[in-house]
Amino acid sequence: MRTADLLRLTAGSLGFHHGRSLLSALGIAVGIAAVVLLTSIGSGLKAFVLGEFTQFGTHLMAVIPGKTNTLGLSGAIIGSVRPLSLDDAEALRGLPGVLDLLPSVQGNAAVKWNGRSRRVTVFGTGPAVPRVWRMRVALGRFLPADDPRRARPFAVLGHKLWRALFASRSPLGARIRVGGEAYRVIGVMAAKGQMLGFDLDDSVYLPVGRALALFDRSGLMEIDLLYRPGSDPKRLRERVRRRLLARHAQEDFTLITQDQMLDVLGGILDILTLAVAALGAISLLVGSVGILTIMTIAVRERRAEIGLLRALGAAHGQILGLFLAEAVVLSTGGGLAGVALGAGGAALLGWLLPALPTHTAWGYTALALGVATLIGLLAGVLPALEAARLDPVEALREG
Repeated sequence: MRTADLLRLTAGSLGFHHGRSLLSALGIAVGIAAVVLLTSIGSGLKAFVLGEFTQFGTHLMAVIPGKTNTLGLSGAIIGSVRPLSLDDAEALRGLPGVLDLLPSVQGNAAVKWNGRSRRVTVFGTGPAVPRVWRMRVALGRFLPADDPRRARPFAVLGHKLWRALFASRSPLGARIRVGGEAYRVIGVMAAKGQMLGFDLDDSVYLPVGRALALFDRSGLMEIDLLYRPGSDPKRLRERVRRRLLARHAQEDFTLITQDQMLDVLGGILDILTLAVAALGAISLLVGSVGILTIMTIAVRERRAEIGLLRALGAAHGQILGLFLAEAVVLSTGGGLAGVALGAGGAALLGWLLPALPTHTAWGYTALALGVATLIGLLAGVLPALEAARLDPVEALREG
């Protein structure tokens, strides 16, 4: 039997039993679509979270008070024996490889101006915010390099807070009240967006010393170090650890590098993507059972056809190839339809819900398509072997 004849017989059989063929391919299509859609959501979530953490750069090291063996967000660890102080921050400034640093404290307070009031996040920081956190000033300037213990009462507004209080007017020089204290506005930050639920635009930036007094805190929540690209973060981490140990006499602080956070988050999100892919793979197994069942039924219904082919001289291998080709075409066709359905569904979901990022994981998609083809091949083996072993005379008689 020539290859052209094999393909023609395969196409004719699938076309003649189009309803059965459609149902077989549909099972595989649903499985592939589930894999593509779920992994698209997982990959999109991974890209979104990593993007949130890298928007401030990738050469950052955070020092937070308290000793812990886990990684978390700044401000989540309290109750250290000795709080991080402004003197600790200054002691770290001169370390080799440190380009700049930023002591910070965070809280919540009402900001009032001209009868308007808005409760926002208050960041007590220093003048290095634009450089360390990669933020841009849209109007005016950022906080000056004052002595943090005697800083002038200046404030810089987040973009959303500026719009809420001043609409389109310039706020420069205006006097606002933050937590009952008066401040002069000297700048407005460019829009930055959100980070893990925190709206960085709906905020106000104050000198760190004044924010410590405002919130009645004895220590900083975090010290962020910006280190030189190309520096060894492990070596710098050890330098920071030794410098703080000399000041605190014990390791009552935690050092977290950006690489550590990205590695941990990337590993967790990779596992999440793999887990949702495994859930979609269950649908592929269901589809394989469907192909096996339908191909077995097809062998029993087409015994006369098989007997006639055998009587005309078709070899065992040719009969085997015929039924395997049908199974592979069903699974591959269903797989391609599933890829189109899943990718289209992911794109539609991203359009309808912009806050839910989707990113088609083509690696997983290609793997799922290959698995679908393999499943079709395996599911067709037993029925194909049964067809190839039929005695032509008995098959014609039963048909």
